[in-house]
Amino acid sequence: MFEPVKIAPSILSADFMHLARDIERIDKGGAGFIHVDVMDGHFVNNLTMGVPVIKQLKGVTDVPLDVHLMIENPQKQLPWYLDAGADIVTVHAEVADEDQLVEIIDQIHAAGAKAGVSVKPSTSLEVLEPVIDKVDMVLVMSVEPGFSGQSYIEGSDDRVASVVAMAKAHNASPLIEVDGGMNTQTVGKVCAQGADVIVCGNAVCGAPDPACALKEIERIANEAQPALDA
Repeated sequence: MFEPVKIAPSILSADFMHLARDIERIDKGGAGFIHVDVMDGHFVNNLTMGVPVIKQLKGVTDVPLDVHLMIENPQKQLPWYLDAGADIVTVHAEVADEDQLVEIIDQIHAAGAKAGVSVKPSTSLEVLEPVIDKVDMVLVMSVEPGFSGQSYIEGSDDRVASVVAMAKAHNASPLIEVDGGMNTQTVGKVCAQGADVIVCGNAVCGAPDPACALKEIERIANEAQPALDA
């Protein structure tokens, strides 16, 4: 069920005074996605970018935009991000009940985008079971959402393994993304358990040569991953 690992650099760690330059650098490195962290100051304490940034990104890159909504009211705001050109929209399971999650996933798919569901480190993975066969991606947070530069929470790789097992039990094959503290020392842990999309902030955007850093993390990730279709 596994795919070759794709790296999704998080522009939360980019230099916003030179964002186009940083996008060009991660494009050069072969980024699989560009990860856009949207925070509303309510679901998480931080406040970040929104619709205007996504619209501008669509004008400077063809790399798919992986938009992570860390917001309290995704049902209301979803159309904004879909209209802006988000290719994948991920919402948090913590802000919706089962029926609402299904409605959100259907709304994203109806707009022609892919749908993801994310869980915080303390959230039971059981919330994913009703939608594991409906989503295109599951995002396992390996830090508490809200701020970049945090350290990887040990044991997050076990949660990845549990999501893989759940997906196999439901004959589903969503992408499994991990976000938080990913670098050359930690990426192998989660990819060995089946993660196939890795969000990297400082490890890529903060590196002297982002393209080189991206390629090195991607190499380590793919070497660690189980055999394809295992």
